[in-house]
Amino acid sequence: MDTTPSDLSHLFAQLGLADSDEAIESFIGAHSIEPNTCISDAKFWSDSQRAFIKEAMSLDNNWTELLDQLDARLHRE
Repeated sequence: MDTTPSDLSHLFAQLGLADSDEAIESFIGAHSIEPNTCISDAKFWSDSQRAFIKEAMSLDNNWTELLDQLDARLHRE
């Protein structure tokens, strides 16, 4: 049974980022990803954050769902 938390605050905590609602909205407001760029290839991630994102995406678990949500919010025009 997968017990991975299922909200963005847990994802942000896992990435070592501030995880309050305000901090999450601030991060999303300050960062964006170009069209056709994978979330793991965004320039603003550290090496360890990028590694976590790539691994989580390959496992296709609850982290993947949260990363998909974050990806959609960061891919804005």
